[in-house]
Amino acid sequence: MPTLHLEMHPGRTLDQKRAFVREVTKTTCETLGCPVESVEILISEVSRELWASGGQLKSDQ
Repeated sequence: MPTLHLEMHPGRTLDQKRAFVREVTKTTCETLGCPVESVEILISEVSRELWASGGQLKSDQ
C-alpha cells in the first residue's frame, strides 16, 4: 500500500487538493502497478512560521 505524505504551506483550495490527489493517485497506480484503493495520501499544511529553510523561518524570508 503506497502512502504518500505531502507537506505544504496553507492556501490551496479544496479543488486544487482534489485535483492533486486525483493526478498523483493515477500516476502512482500507473508507475507502481497498484490498485487505486491501495493509494493513501496525507496532506499536512504547515504555516510559514513553523517552516524553516537555510537557517531562516519562511515567514522571515
